[in-house]
Amino acid sequence: MTQPDSDSSRGERAYARLKKDIATGVMPPGSRVRENEIAERLGISRTPVREALRRLEGDGLIVHAPHQGAVVAQLDHQSVIELYDMREMLEGTAARYAARHASEAEIQDLAELVESERAAAGDLGARAELNRAFHAALYRAGHNRYLLKALLALGDAMILLGGTTLAAEERFQAALGEHADIVAAIAARDPDRAEATARTHIRNAQRARLKLLRQRLLTDRADAPDDPTL
Repeated sequence: MTQPDSDSSRGERAYARLKKDIATGVMPPGSRVRENEIAERLGISRTPVREALRRLEGDGLIVHAPHQGAVVAQLDHQSVIELYDMREMLEGTAARYAARHASEAEIQDLAELVESERAAAGDLGARAELNRAFHAALYRAGHNRYLLKALLALGDAMILLGGTTLAAEERFQAALGEHADIVAAIAARDPDRAEATARTHIRNAQRARLKLLRQRLLTDRADAPDDPTL
């Protein structure tokens, strides 16, 4: 017999859906979050939506802005730098641990993900999904629960960055090669090289992200109406 759908299960689904909407840009940073509109869009009551929004606020993905109410959080320039700096340290450590502890099956999985990324070169959505899958597999391959927890928490903040840097063909091809280098170092059981290649990968991603943010800022300024007070 099918159990009736509870507010708890609807709240869980609403949380997952809204988190995905933030990650994919459906709900971009700075956008207003209206409980009634979300409930109508998802076809559920406001109670599970309210619970989902409380969880997202706890994750730091939704904040309350003066004169606006609830909005999707935005990362400033310094926050982006700090986020990638922390990611470099943690992912470098994950790669080092993976070189020591990953099973042959896990290494094969990482190698197959790189091949899947290469095959999905023409599909931007697949690029982003496979990139996330690669990094998640790398985290698990480190076999350290506390490191994994820290990386997953960092992943929540990464959601606020918006669109992927892999939309640029040059960055996608470079990242693909960097992923392959990480896997090769792990397969060679070389912790120093694995950490170094992972750190290089994140530093390059940071540079690509800051470039993307600069381009967006220039576009926003170009689109803004002239200020007669200037």
